[in-house]
Amino acid sequence: MKKYERILQDLENKITTKTYKERDLLPSENVLVNHYAASRSTIRQALKILEEKGLIQKQKGRGSVVIASDKLNFPISGLTSYKELQQSLGFESVTEVIYFEQEIVDPALATRTHFEIGTHVWHLLRLRKINGQAVVLDRDFIKYDLAPNMTRADVTDSLYAYLETQAKIEISFAKKEISIDLINDEDRVHLDLNQLDRHIVSIKSHVFLSDASMFQYTESRHQVDKFRFTEFARRQKH
Repeated sequence: MKKYERILQDLENKITTKTYKERDLLPSENVLVNHYAASRSTIRQALKILEEKGLIQKQKGRGSVVIASDKLNFPISGLTSYKELQQSLGFESVTEVIYFEQEIVDPALATRTHFEIGTHVWHLLRLRKINGQAVVLDRDFIKYDLAPNMTRADVTDSLYAYLETQAKIEISFAKKEISIDLINDEDRVHLDLNQLDRHIVSIKSHVFLSDASMFQYTESRHQVDKFRFTEFARRQKH
């Protein structure tokens, strides 16, 4: 991780955990330079990204002011587990495993997941609660032969931590599709929806190993008013 990214992560965590509250001024650039033992350009790069994410507003003559936000920033790019995201953003969360069983991929599931018919998979359904509210519903299908000894306790804590440290799987990349879907019956049963909610943010991911073989398909459904989905993009020169 580059130095500006470490500084960015630390400042973002301090904002989301309310160390720096709404309308607070961040320390001046000079103070940040000394605190992080970084160059002024490195500090400015981190502050620029914070502003692009909508977490601060630079005001001439005052500095960087923290902006109010009741939404959590979920990055679109990158391949980060929910547990890792929780730790980096500093929010409290509880995971409830609703379903954890072995299944064999049938034609309908093959179409949905892109696994071959007859593949043995783990089928997981997990509910994420933030501040006591059920706001994310994650459904995963994972190739069984890669983690045959996986338990309910393993997927309650951190699925990727188990796969990478215990099952020794090298997770490489993912293809993601984001859509705004109508709320379905399962959403209504499990999520703490608002009375006027009609839609959900759905993120479908096909996740691959270092040999480019797919090992996981995920459908993650997020309550629309609890999250802001972000991506940092850099223009490429042509």
